Amino acid sequence: MQIARTLPHSWRLALGAVICLAGALALLNDIAGEVRAFDGRVHGALMGGAMAALATALGTLPVLLSQKFSQRTYDGFLGFGAGVMLAATAFSLVVPAIAASKGAGAGPFEASLTVAGGIVLGMALVLMLDRVAREETLLEGADAARSDSLKRAWLFVAAVAIHNLPEGLAIGVAYAGVDAAKAHSLATGISIQDVPEGLVVAMALRTVGYGRLFSAALGVASGLIEPVAAVSGAVLIEYARGLLPWGLALAAGAMLFVIAHDVVPESHRKGNSTTASIAVVIGFIVMMVLDTALA
Repeated sequence: MQIARTLPHSWRLALGAVICLAGALALLNDIAGEVRAFDGRVHGALMGGAMAALATALGTLPVLLSQKFSQRTYDGFLGFGAGVMLAATAFSLVVPAIAASKGAGAGPFEASLTVAGGIVLGMALVLMLDRVAREETLLEGADAARSDSLKRAWLFVAAVAIHNLPEGLAIGVAYAGVDAAKAHSLATGISIQDVPEGLVVAMALRTVGYGRLFSAALGVASGLIEPVAAVSGAVLIEYARGLLPWGLALAAGAMLFVIAHDVVPESHRKGNSTTASIAVVIGFIVMMVLDTALA
């Protein structure tokens, strides 16, 4: 009853979220039909992005089913995901970016500078998107007692949704320009990291009083940008192969900044820094083995 008094229109929000989600899934289905006839690598990018989106949806199930994880377990999930993404960034993006630049005729030093420039641009992109999100007014009408909690929850939701964009682009660029094994490896790594992301989005909204259905629906929706971004990245590289080193490096920079700026700090925020740090190392090792074994 307390939730009903606090958010009397939550059922309308939930219904609206479900309708939007159904529309987005229908759109993705139409896109899949078009992409299938366009190019195998672009279709692979769509499937990789869809896998990441499904992983995000999977992470919302505990909230939808009213299950709870301990904070330590949750922070461990985030740390493991950060380690997986760190290894994927290094072995599936940075190393192939340098190789692609050399393959285009650049010398070792020039190739390294090209990739470094792309990494900086990727970081700048996420910083710009993050600033735009934080300037939006998301909480008009919220009472003073709940304003800070609501603001933190919605900003975290926005941060997760925004950094899914470069993750999706990374998947698309990888499928367009890296060998299939490494592209699958990267998509798998991103998907593993997306499971706790879906959980944190749903938990953040549930914690401040939103219903289970609405919280889970927003968690699922936060991942839908990934297949769209994956197709966009693959199509871009298909038409401009010379951009491949820059595209890979930009995706690497974006994900590297997200790991350092959002995922790792969040995993340390509640006092479980040792558990989270150990999980980062384990995640890195697991992804490194998978990535090098599939090479």
